[in-house]
Amino acid sequence: MKAIILIGGFGTRLRPLTCTRPKALFPIVNKPLLQWTLEKLAQGGVTEVILAVNKLTKFHIKQQRLSKCGLKIKFSLDPPKTPLGTAGPIKKAEKIIGHDEPFLVLNGDLITEISYSEILQSHAEGKAVATIALHEVEDPSRYGVAELADGNRIKRFIEKPPKGTEPSKLINAGVYVLSPKIFEYIPTDKAVSMEREVFPRLAEEKKLYGHQVCGLWIDIGKPEDYLQTNKMLLESCADKNPKSSKFECKEPVALGKGVSIGEKSVIGPCTVLGKNVTVGRNVQIRDSVVFEDAKIGDDTVVVGALIGEAAYVGKKARISEGCIVADHAKVKDGAKLHEKVSVCPAKEI
Repeated sequence: MKAIILIGGFGTRLRPLTCTRPKALFPIVNKPLLQWTLEKLAQGGVTEVILAVNKLTKFHIKQQRLSKCGLKIKFSLDPPKTPLGTAGPIKKAEKIIGHDEPFLVLNGDLITEISYSEILQSHAEGKAVATIALHEVEDPSRYGVAELADGNRIKRFIEKPPKGTEPSKLINAGVYVLSPKIFEYIPTDKAVSMEREVFPRLAEEKKLYGHQVCGLWIDIGKPEDYLQTNKMLLESCADKNPKSSKFECKEPVALGKGVSIGEKSVIGPCTVLGKNVTVGRNVQIRDSVVFEDAKIGDDTVVVGALIGEAAYVGKKARISEGCIVADHAKVKDGAKLHEKVSVCPAKEI
């Protein structure tokens, strides 16, 4: 069984952190998102994975040296000057995917408990060219929305309808099964939107079906979603941290290897510190993710923020909710960042 993961996007909503790393390599409780996905695919019976990437994303992934989990992994590159949208990369990978059997497609910014074997079975039972995993949400206006007819056939598919006009609360969960016939619907070497062009056409031809899923499903596309993803997974996968007389951990907290925490500091709840993070004395960090090699000075408070790799936050600084301090940025002693302030990579403030 083959799967293609679409990770060639630019992650604009997660800037400035995506200026220096692809979204697929964002750490989720100190493990790259792509690693979570590969592990889930291997558990679901997938044997081969195609990573649809741009050249820079491919470079970053190779640098990470992720565990392949027994999977055969290949790369399919987007043209450097012409991004191919969400359908074009699938057409680009046609020769690698082949025409022998249906295959999985995943958006690369998801953490999910979707059963891949179940959606494959659902696809096999119908007459679908495409079967989309559908997840119910409160506000579907951010997503592609499906209106179901009898037998789980999708009657209409509308990408990001204006709020209040959506035909249902069932959204495209970013996981779908495609039959090889899909290649006939996607032109070669052209930017094509699966959601705005291909799915609506399949719905009109009565060849688009849905498979409703429940359980954990999170899209990390925005900073608040990324933080929420870490919070949700902390409860289930963070190790209990050893007690210390010098500092306090308010669970759930995840500490990477080589973390150093000074006296009287309070870490947590809902906090992740990456590998080799250094925290000074009398520091408070909660509801936050601190990437590897970052340094936090004495008497500093960090609440609901993202601190990038090798960033430096000085003494007596205040980092408020929604703030992002990007990789290698420097926040000087005594600085105060109000809500939702972003500091670009390597900048000083």
